[in-house]
Parts: sequence; C-alpha cells; structure tokens
Amino acid sequence: MTKAGDDLAIDVRGLTKIFGKRTAVDQVDIAMPRGQVWGFLGPNGSGKTTTIRMLCGLLRPDSGQGTCLGYDILKQSREIKRQVGYMTQKFSYWEDLTIRENLEFVANLYDIANKKQVVDQTLEQLGLTTRQNQLAGTLSGGWKQRLALAACTLHNPKMLMLDEPTAGVDPQARRDFWDQIHRLSAQGLTVLVSTHYMDEAERCDQIVYIAYGKLMAQGRVEDIIDQSGLSTFVAEGVGVRDLMERLRGKPGAEHVAYFGNALHVSGGDLNALMALIEDEQVDGVTWRQARPNLEDVFIHLMDRSIDTSVGV
Repeated sequence: MTKAGDDLAIDVRGLTKIFGKRTAVDQVDIAMPRGQVWGFLGPNGSGKTTTIRMLCGLLRPDSGQGTCLGYDILKQSREIKRQVGYMTQKFSYWEDLTIRENLEFVANLYDIANKKQVVDQTLEQLGLTTRQNQLAGTLSGGWKQRLALAACTLHNPKMLMLDEPTAGVDPQARRDFWDQIHRLSAQGLTVLVSTHYMDEAERCDQIVYIAYGKLMAQGRVEDIIDQSGLSTFVAEGVGVRDLMERLRGKPGAEHVAYFGNALHVSGGDLNALMALIEDEQVDGVTWRQARPNLEDVFIHLMDRSIDTSVGV
C-alpha cells in the first residue's frame, strides 16, 4: 500500500543493473516529488531506458532499493505497473486497428469499467475524436505519438514514464505533445520523460542527467547550470567560423561548439578562458561573456564521464 503523506513519486537508492560484463546502471539515486515533470537526459546507451524499466516494474534491479508511488520496486512490481503509464520509444500499438479499436483493446486489458465512456473521454482530451476511425498504420509520427499517449493514460495512472516520446516527429508535433504533458501534470499526474532535446529539458521542473550508467546531475536546470562551474564566451561575426579549429584544444577552451551563427567557447577556468579570448581577437568578430546554456553544461558533463562499455 502507498504511504499516506508520502510526497515522493520515486525514491530509489543504489539502483544497479548489470548485463554480462557491462554495468548499464550504476548506483543511481533518484528522489522525485509527486506532481512534477522531470526530464531524464543522457547520450545513447547511457542507461536511461534500463532505469525507467526498473522504476516501473518491468525489469528487476540487481541491487538497490526504494519505492515508486509508494510501492516497493523489488516486491510490488505488479502494483506499480497498474499505476504507471509507460510509453516506449517505438510505436507499439496495432497498425491494422483504428485509433478507437486500439484504445478499446487497451481498455479491455486493464479491465476498465465504463469502457465506452472512458475511451470517448480520452479521445476528446487528446484531440483524437475526429480521427477515431482512422487506421493507426496510416497515421503520421505526431498522431501515432498522440495515440500512444492516449493509450498509456487510459487507465488513469498516477505517473507517466515516457521513453524518448518525441524522437522523429516534427517541431509542431513536439510542441503539441508537451502542451498535453503539462496539461496532464496540472491535473496532478507525475511525469518522467527521457529526451535528447535541450529545449524539452528546459520545459521540465527538474532534470536528471545520466551518462554510461552514472548519475551526473539532478535538480533544477538553473541550479545545474550555476553549479557546473562553467564560464562561456560567445563569438559572433563574419570570420567566426575560422576560429573554431584554432581554438580547439587550447588552454581554457574545454569545449567549442556552434549554436546558430555564434561560436560558444566554454571552460572551467575563467582566467584562462579570458586570456585565450584576449589573444584571439579577429577583425569582424565580437566577443561577449554569456551565461552557459544547458547544452554547454551537458557537453562538459560528457567530457567528465567514462564510457564503461569500452572493452566489454
């Protein structure tokens, strides 16, 4: 049973999963309050999907303990599954059924009472009513995504776990999807969503960053940026592209990357970075110090992480 007054939707410590000689998730701790939207970030192969599957009762950890929605992740996986809506990376519904038929099938799996009423309400809430008789296999990526979201909220879960749900869809579909996520969150639903997109991460209340199975950062975006210790300078102008290779590897320039038409140069030693900028004054290029963005910080975190799959 859930604990009365427990304000943490996820509370796990030392979560670990090993496949053969590879440690996919290594001693991860997460404390996630109820009712928030959390972003789960990291490179491919970082352990995000494995962690999500352990949290929602689909995969048993090799070690670690804790709760999801107040249920023990080791002993009460069945109860967790009933309270969580899980959306996979790949569209996993039946393409030869209509949208309505897919939702009716899912309603039967969960033995939902008042099935027709619940399906009707879900179609309306997700904007699917006018397309309810369309075959799922004929839908675009954005509409498939919306159907998948409808299916995993049909049983009125307390939490959604969404594994890279916006991969491969257009910007408008991504924006519409996030509007739906925040609408659901405003109704009290807790959401954990993995993503590669920095703009999506910045829409979340808090973020967790994991790299090669290790938890690298957790908290509010602003706090993670402030705690990174990074300084960033931005170069703009006609000759800015010529600077990129010249700056790479020089003292102070830990990472150099383009953002739009500007060059970001970041490092942990402000004095060294300022000295470098002073030596790299070029006609037509202007420099200014700027607050590091989330991508600057994540590149920095990646440089500090170790790929544990090497040699496995």
